[in-house]
Amino acid sequence: MEMINGTAVQEFILEGFPAVQHLGKVLFLVHLRAYLGSITGNMVIITFTWADHPLETPMFVLLSYFSFCKCFFITTVVPKLLSIFLLGRQTIPFIACVIQAFSFLYLGSTIAFFRGVMFVDWYLATCNPLHYSTITNLRVCVLCWVLCYTLSFIFIIGLAMKVSQLSFCGPNVIPHFFCDIGLLTHLSCSNTHSFETYVFFIAIFVILISLLIAIITYSHIVVTIVHLPSTMEQQKAFCTCSFYHMILSLMYSSCVFIYLKPKQTNRLDSNREAALVNTVVTPLLNPVIYTLRNKQVHQALKGTLSRVKLQK
Repeated sequence: MEMINGTAVQEFILEGFPAVQHLGKVLFLVHLRAYLGSITGNMVIITFTWADHPLETPMFVLLSYFSFCKCFFITTVVPKLLSIFLLGRQTIPFIACVIQAFSFLYLGSTIAFFRGVMFVDWYLATCNPLHYSTITNLRVCVLCWVLCYTLSFIFIIGLAMKVSQLSFCGPNVIPHFFCDIGLLTHLSCSNTHSFETYVFFIAIFVILISLLIAIITYSHIVVTIVHLPSTMEQQKAFCTCSFYHMILSLMYSSCVFIYLKPKQTNRLDSNREAALVNTVVTPLLNPVIYTLRNKQVHQALKGTLSRVKLQK
């Protein structure tokens, strides 16, 4: 209520992509297919993990938690983007904009932490297979899941407290397709220097910690692969690593570009394309990379299809 009482702005206007708005229906279909593909792929991971007992291993349990969070993450942004493309509905109520901004940050930071956990799990499975089952179990997976959500919640509470002290008296046009917290603060008529500094340091902590874990574990995994006795095993492992490397490069480069670059209000438009990578491209690639190249998932899929045929 403090935010509502401290501002005269009742709604914001999301610009979306004005340069290509005349292609709205085409872009609507493209992004709708990507959104449905992402949701379907992640739901398949969740379903197979918990419906097929052989997949109830720590690795796949972590992956199902990650997919669950990913579904909510893209749902905070993409539906509004679709309505902009199809219906031209660019307005969003003040409170809905604030909720979208914090939901995006909360789920995004949770995903970043969880990706670091998954890299540690991958490292243990690859580099310490003999001790993997003793170190990692379902209880550890649940604890990691709770820890990731808790850390993100602590950061978001701090941001919410600072935003509650800002006032919004106009203008109300956000040059983006969703309510980005950085652009939202540019519209405030309050002094936002301390808030922007706080957001910047949180971004550094969340992104760089996750990136550092990824680099360290990925390096050890590559070294382990190099020492594999079979050339064929090395080729298969490097092929899988190349897919992981591609999606990580897309995700971290876009995050660094958006959140860790110096303040440049004259280059806000470029953030939209970078944000599309995180909200549309990588969520669509995640299920493909994590499941289609996994033999256990193939076997589970074949088993499910065979059971369906028998029932018919």
